[in-house]
Amino acid sequence: MVTILGPTASGKTALAAAFAARFGGEILSADSRQVYRRMDIGTGKDLADYDVGGICVPYHLIDIVEPGTKYNVFEYQRDFAAAYADVVSRGGLPVMCGGTGLYIEAVLKGYRLMPVPENKDLRSSLECKTLPELTEILTKLKVENGSVMHNKTDVDTVKRAVRAIEIETYYKEHDRAEGQGFTGINSIIIGVDIGRDERRRRISARLRQRLADGMVDEIKGLLAEGIAPEDLTYYGLEYKFVTEYVIGRMSYDDMFRLLEIAIHQFAKRQMTWFRGMERRGFKIHWIDAMLPMEEKVKFVYDVYVKENGKV
Repeated sequence: MVTILGPTASGKTALAAAFAARFGGEILSADSRQVYRRMDIGTGKDLADYDVGGICVPYHLIDIVEPGTKYNVFEYQRDFAAAYADVVSRGGLPVMCGGTGLYIEAVLKGYRLMPVPENKDLRSSLECKTLPELTEILTKLKVENGSVMHNKTDVDTVKRAVRAIEIETYYKEHDRAEGQGFTGINSIIIGVDIGRDERRRRISARLRQRLADGMVDEIKGLLAEGIAPEDLTYYGLEYKFVTEYVIGRMSYDDMFRLLEIAIHQFAKRQMTWFRGMERRGFKIHWIDAMLPMEEKVKFVYDVYVKENGKV
């Protein structure tokens, strides 16, 4: 398998699709929000990227669950295994691509995971606590568990922080040997490296374009379906801030400014996770995002041939 990872706005999807189109690959998305149907603009699905010179690159793990649900890494690991087996059975080359480091690492390392049920008593005990207090509780639990199961995106709302605490508490109290068996997958890993200034420029330009393309209307439509505002804000970033604007809690200018800052911070956290993967033993071959596409595709091919034989 080939894995192509990188922060938001690095061009990783276009590279993965170009490589897959050339060598008979199929994309296995590793994005925690692109699994949701009708959440297209805000999650940056950019489905046009999968049409490469008239070749429609097959993709998986996008548009597989309904908005309002709480998809998680346990479910992703299960669904990835099925999609991976399907691609391999047809002789295709699996190309995992995304920016959700936890999902990528759970697949490559083969974490043993369990479905975590709702703990009503725990939730009741946490309901009056502030976000900083919840963050402190989660941090202590992670230290006790030796866990890499969550990062700062899990504490950008009270609801997400409570769920993260619920998960860590469950894993503290249960033997992980009970979890589903999942064998780690051998993969070369390509990291798309983009300079800070260029990354910030792309993020800002893409945010303006997404708003122009109708991101506000997309979120209004989801609310009109009956999805509660708090369920949309759970997904963070675009869905958090634009929902706050749509329901009248924030001005348009404040929404844009705060969302832009949040996405920049998110991209920085993504890179922190990927560097942490290297410290945890993963070998990532970094490539300059600014290289021409042909050179980037050749780079991926050369690394693959060197480590695994011909594509």
